[in-house]
Amino acid sequence: MENINNINHIDGQDVRDGHSVRGEACLLSGEEEGKPGEECGVFGMYDLAGGDVASTIYYGLFALQHRGQESCGIAVSRTDGPKRNSSTYKGMGLVNEVFQAEKLEQMSGDIGVGHVRYSTAGASVAENTQPLVLNYIKGTLSLAHNGNLVNALDLRTELELGGAIFQTTIDSEVIAYLIARERLNTNTVEEAVKNAMQRLKGAYSLVVASPRKLIGARDPQGFRPLCIGKRDNAYIITSETCSLDTIGAEFVRDVEPGEIVTITPEGLQSDKSMVTGRIARCIFEYIYFARPDSYIDGICVHNSRITAGKILAQTHPVEADIVVGVPESGNAAAMGYAIESGIPYGTAFVKNSYVGRTFIKPKQSSRESSVMIKLNALKEVVAGKRVVMVDDSIVRGTTSARIVKMLKDAGATEVHVRISSPPFKYPCYFGTDVPDSDQLPAYSHTVEEIRAMIGADSLGYLDFDRLHELIDGDMGYCHACFSGEYPVEPPKEDIRGGIRKIDLEEHYEQ
Repeated sequence: MENINNINHIDGQDVRDGHSVRGEACLLSGEEEGKPGEECGVFGMYDLAGGDVASTIYYGLFALQHRGQESCGIAVSRTDGPKRNSSTYKGMGLVNEVFQAEKLEQMSGDIGVGHVRYSTAGASVAENTQPLVLNYIKGTLSLAHNGNLVNALDLRTELELGGAIFQTTIDSEVIAYLIARERLNTNTVEEAVKNAMQRLKGAYSLVVASPRKLIGARDPQGFRPLCIGKRDNAYIITSETCSLDTIGAEFVRDVEPGEIVTITPEGLQSDKSMVTGRIARCIFEYIYFARPDSYIDGICVHNSRITAGKILAQTHPVEADIVVGVPESGNAAAMGYAIESGIPYGTAFVKNSYVGRTFIKPKQSSRESSVMIKLNALKEVVAGKRVVMVDDSIVRGTTSARIVKMLKDAGATEVHVRISSPPFKYPCYFGTDVPDSDQLPAYSHTVEEIRAMIGADSLGYLDFDRLHELIDGDMGYCHACFSGEYPVEPPKEDIRGGIRKIDLEEHYEQ
């Protein structure tokens, strides 16, 4: 079976046969406790005029950094080269930490894909960084994936029994192998992608670079965003429109759920034979994940958050002196609350923009808090005032409790918390690391009990029945983490922590 290789570097270290010399993550994640994470962002580019694309992909990934801070990578190749070898560089950390200008200048290629990752399936180690580069009989295939498959374990077991040798614990490698295997029996790589899609269940937005084509594919439910852009003679396929703005590209359109788009020297081609119309876009993209300046399926993310704040003011009014948002996604919702309520909007937090999400996390015994390292309250703004604090979510509640305490320590007389999403009650299997129900306070506690847990004077969530207003009344969205109603049957066993050896042994026994 095919084997992943031809990877030049991972985290600046030499790699042989897909294995890093280091073999483990070099940074500790500094993600706040109690905040959900999103798996990744993808960016692909094909310059039909033959120009190098690595530097542009770098800037595209920089704009998508909010979608993943654990690792990143770029793979490029030249469509007219004699061997069309892929040049790949990836590592643990932020985009500007992994890549240097001299390295990007050495990566010659007019077609390529890039990836930023936050792990929800597969450990946060160097071997699991993307893009994945597959060398097989038809040439080289580079793949970047956003989402989670719910049938990854079954597919992986089948492939291993057929002789596949896996180098990672991520479901993206399962997709890569399926495409490579299907390619042996098809006339084109886009046909192979289509055949592979027919076997995949769950969330996947893909960017695939073959020796002469750039392909984008989105699962039939459209869980994760994917769009097309154009700059001069180059086409781009990426997770969010904000990355198109960053590189000066024109937005062409969104990739439809179930659609496969192919970029060749002849231009853009589309296959919509797998489009079903049964759409289930992740509503949390609009609430938290996406950058506010992005548009997803024609909806402005910033406007969605303003709408959420207005709804909160209508359904959970309170007498207060100032409305503040928890940076960053809480800010727009706070503005919406202020507009609707007439209570003045203010900036109550100073955010340390240089921390990112990869600082060394304080030890449990330390007095430092990861929240306090990133945020500080402005005493002059909140002292002696009744504060409405707007945030995007409460997962475990630890972060909210610390921020409420921060405001009260700064002199706020009252802190009324408003959340621009409904209560999290159920795990997500489609690319969001919402934990199991037994770790979610909203599953087993009342709103009043959670209010007491976080130390707020009052607490109000966005009403579930009004979620659809965030996307202009469109009902085609996934709300499983709030309702427990999954648009795709969830897996019988939770593989979000990675596909483990014991899982495979159990399947072999069956």
